[in-house]
Amino acid sequence: MLETWFSRLPIEIVNTRPRLLLALGLLRERQCRWGEALAALWSEDIVIWRQGGGRERDKGRGLKVIAWFVESTADRSYEILDRRFFDGGFVQQHIVHATVAGPDGTDTPLSFRACLVVTVGADGLITRIDEYLDPADLAPLTGA
Repeated sequence: MLETWFSRLPIEIVNTRPRLLLALGLLRERQCRWGEALAALWSEDIVIWRQGGGRERDKGRGLKVIAWFVESTADRSYEILDRRFFDGGFVQQHIVHATVAGPDGTDTPLSFRACLVVTVGADGLITRIDEYLDPADLAPLTGA
């Protein structure tokens, strides 16, 4: 599945920025299986920051947050709005769509817009993720 996706990338990205291919795999993996493959794309000393999160997180905490999101939602998908490359990384704007099971068993739709600024190290692993979103958009998930 990833091979098909990579084959659709612009040839200038494949030829001039091969280390970004691994980082782009992160985003594709988030759409598909999430989990272990995502962790493999992060450096051991990755720093993850989220607007409204208050502080920077390490790899272990970042993976716990993702596991919580996966366990708390179903029917997850990403709607890519824009992706721009810069030397050493990329910025992506997207909308996350999912459903959240309510206490009464009914599903509540969840959609929120987010922007990621992703920095990639010389080894092709992601070293930093800055995520911008409106925490109020997560109310169906957090109950806030």
